[in-house]
Amino acid sequence: MTIMPSASMRTAVALLMALVTTVSTTAEAAQDEAASLRAELDAVRSEYTSRLAALEQRILQLEQAAATAPPDSGAPAPVAAQATASAFNPATSVILTGNYAALSADPASYAIAGFIPSGGETGPPERGFNLAESELTLAANVDPYLYANLTAAIGADNEIGVEEAYLRSLALPAGFGIKAGRFFSALGYLNEVHAHAWDFVDQPLVYQALLAGQRSQDGVQLKWIAPSDLFIEIGAELGNGAAFPGTRRNRNGVNDTTLFAHVGGDIRDSISWQSGLSWADLRTQDRQFADVDLAGDSVLNAFTGRSRLAAVDAVFKWSPVAGNTSRQVKLQAEYLQRRESGTLTYDIGGLALPGDYASRQSGWYLQAVYQFKPRWRAGLRYDALDSGTTRLELVDSGQLALADFPALLAASPVRYTLMLDWNPSEFSRLRAQFALDEARASERDRQLLLQYILSIGAHGAHKF
Repeated sequence: MTIMPSASMRTAVALLMALVTTVSTTAEAAQDEAASLRAELDAVRSEYTSRLAALEQRILQLEQAAATAPPDSGAPAPVAAQATASAFNPATSVILTGNYAALSADPASYAIAGFIPSGGETGPPERGFNLAESELTLAANVDPYLYANLTAAIGADNEIGVEEAYLRSLALPAGFGIKAGRFFSALGYLNEVHAHAWDFVDQPLVYQALLAGQRSQDGVQLKWIAPSDLFIEIGAELGNGAAFPGTRRNRNGVNDTTLFAHVGGDIRDSISWQSGLSWADLRTQDRQFADVDLAGDSVLNAFTGRSRLAAVDAVFKWSPVAGNTSRQVKLQAEYLQRRESGTLTYDIGGLALPGDYASRQSGWYLQAVYQFKPRWRAGLRYDALDSGTTRLELVDSGQLALADFPALLAASPVRYTLMLDWNPSEFSRLRAQFALDEARASERDRQLLLQYILSIGAHGAHKF
C-alpha cells in the first residue's frame, strides 16, 4: 500500500531543505569573506615588511655617509626645505600689569633714610588706580649660533624704554655661553627676575637702596656651566657701569666688573636648593643727589669715587613627591653690602666744597611663599637695612654740620609684608599685599596694594 505524504509533511520538508540551503550559502559567504580579509592582511604585512627593510637600509646608508664625511667646515647648517616663512617669525609676548594703592603716607615724599638717594627709587605707586609698566618681548633664534631677545618696557606715562636687548650664543662647546648687549646683571638672585615673576608686588628694600631697583648691564657676560650632576655656574660681566650705583664715564675701557657663582642640587625627590655669591666693582663720576641743608635750603651734592658690592643669596624649594601641584614652599634670602670711597662735593652749584667720603652699608631680606592649594599662595617677607658708618671729611673738619646731610643720618629701615595671590591659570595672577613700611626717617606707611598681571603670547621658563 502506498502511503502519500500529507500536505503538512510536504511543507515541513520544504522548509527544512530551504534552511539547509540558506545555512550552506551563509557558510560559503563567511568563508569567502574570511579568505578575502586574510589576503588583505597578508598584503599589508608584506608592504610593512618591505617599508621597514627600506627604512633600515636608509639608516645604514646615512650612518655610513656620516662616518666618511669630511670635517665640519663651519658653514651654517642648511635649513630644511619644507620649512615655512612663519618658522622665522619671533616669539612675541606681552605682560600687562596694573594696581590699586591705598597708602597712609604720601608716596611723593618717599625716601629711604640713611642712604644716598639714587633718583630711581621705585617706592610705592601713586594712590588710587594705576596702570603699571607693561612689557613687550620679541625673541627668536637668529641662526644655529645666536639667539636674540628684545624686551621693551612701556610705562604708564606713555614712555618706552629698552629693558633688555641682547644676543646669546647657542653653539659654544664645553658648557660655555656668551650674552652681549643690555641685560639684567647676575649680581644677586632677584635682579635677573622680571617684575611679573616676583613673588611680591615690589622689590626688597635692599635692592631699592643699594641698586635703585633692578640693575641692568650694558656689556658682555661669559658663563660656564659645569658638566656635573650638581649644578655649578660660574660667570663674569664687563660693562660700562652706567646703572646705579655707577655712572657712565667719557672714557674707553671697562667701568664695571661683576663676578658670580651659583651652585645647586636636589635632596631626595622633594627638596631642591641653590645658593650663590656675586661681587661687582665699578666707578662713579659726579653721581648727583638732592638734599636739604641745616638752614632748610635745597642743595645738590655729587659723589665721585669707587663702589663695590657683594651679595650672598640662597633659595630653598619643597614640594611633596605626590601632588606637587597643590602644595609647595619656597624660602628665599639675600644679603647685600655696598662699600663706597671717594670724594663728596657739597652744593655743587654754590659752595662746591669737596671732601673725602667713605661708607659701608648693607641690607637683607627673608621671604617665604606657601602654595597651600592649587592656584592659591600666601607669602611673608621681612626687609632690613643698615646705613652703617659714614665718614664725611667736611663734617669731621668742622666745615659743615652732620645736619647739613640729613639724607645720610644713621638709620635702620625695616618693612613687614604679607601677600596673598590667586592664579586662575599660568597666564594670569591676582594679588593682594599689605605692608608696614618703616623706610622713611620718621613716618610709618601702611600700604594696601591690589595687583593684576596678565601674560599674552609665548613666554619662556622663569629662573629657578
